Amino acid sequence: MKIDLIAGFILSALIHLGILFGDKLIPETKVAKKVEVEEMLKIELVQMPQIEDEPEIIETNDDVKPLDLAPPMQQDVPQLAQPDSFVQKIQPPPPEGVTISATMNIVPEVRDPNMFRGMKVFDISMLDQIPVPKFQARPQYPFEMRRAGISGDVLVDFIVDTNGDVQNAYALRSSQREFEAAAVQAVSKWKFKAGRKGGRDVPTHMQVPIVFTLNEE
Repeated sequence: MKIDLIAGFILSALIHLGILFGDKLIPETKVAKKVEVEEMLKIELVQMPQIEDEPEIIETNDDVKPLDLAPPMQQDVPQLAQPDSFVQKIQPPPPEGVTISATMNIVPEVRDPNMFRGMKVFDISMLDQIPVPKFQARPQYPFEMRRAGISGDVLVDFIVDTNGDVQNAYALRSSQREFEAAAVQAVSKWKFKAGRKGGRDVPTHMQVPIVFTLNEE
């Protein structure tokens, strides 16, 4: 009986001691708060090189054929002979029925003698400024002579008046008379800046050779 009372007294004392001094006897357990650290990520944008647009490729089923271009050919036209050049063209043999004179024909003078009566006509060597061509019409190649393959030349004599127009043009000589009319007609259409002597425009006597030649292919 005494033992039960003593045990009960001890148990009661322990309970009271625990209530009074329990917080000092048992250390306080501290709970560390979880701290979340958010790391800031620094993103650097790298500039990308500019991409060039690729050329658009158009597919076609058509076969590409090479162009067959022939070299341009010159027409058979009369040429103006240059005073500082000499060109000897190969002439084909004359066809049957066409007579070619061995020497150059002297053409009689056909001019208007009264046109420049009382006026002095100057030679080129006497001028301060020689006539300058402004327009030169090309002669027409005579059809019969071209078909026959005949070349030739004509020396045309004429006067350039104070207006720059051609007067009294005629064939002084020629290799074939068939070329004379075409040469004279062409030169008669030429225009010049008149020759000058002593500060004024003057009539000028001139000569020009017109060469008719067939271009070789």
